[in-house]
Amino acid sequence: MSDDKHYSAGMELRRSMWGDAGAEPRVNAATAFNRPLEDMVTTWCFGDIWQRPGLDLKTRSMITLAALTALCRPNQLKGHVEGALANGVSVEEIREIILHTSVYAGIPTGVEGMNAAKEVLKRLGLD
Repeated sequence: MSDDKHYSAGMELRRSMWGDAGAEPRVNAATAFNRPLEDMVTTWCFGDIWQRPGLDLKTRSMITLAALTALCRPNQLKGHVEGALANGVSVEEIREIILHTSVYAGIPTGVEGMNAAKEVLKRLGLD
């Protein structure tokens, strides 16, 4: 697969997880300064790693939610809550992932994760 194919596959996945309104503006808003990072995220993260066989998109989303909760990255977690829902992760599973991660990564990270997820779920009418 060429880099162009990885980029195309990455954009297709970003659109399926966040819709055109969630994928296109971020890529189109990239500047000369951050364009290399946006290209790397699209090509490497979503066009390569997320496309690998062995784990389905739902499982990858669940792992991502746990990692972002453990790392206490609420801004990234918010976006991935939406992506996880698009990939078939239920609201109940999102809650359980954050609770489970809290035991191993610490209660403060769980609180941040739960607050971030709750904000997204409320906005979507799911909480």
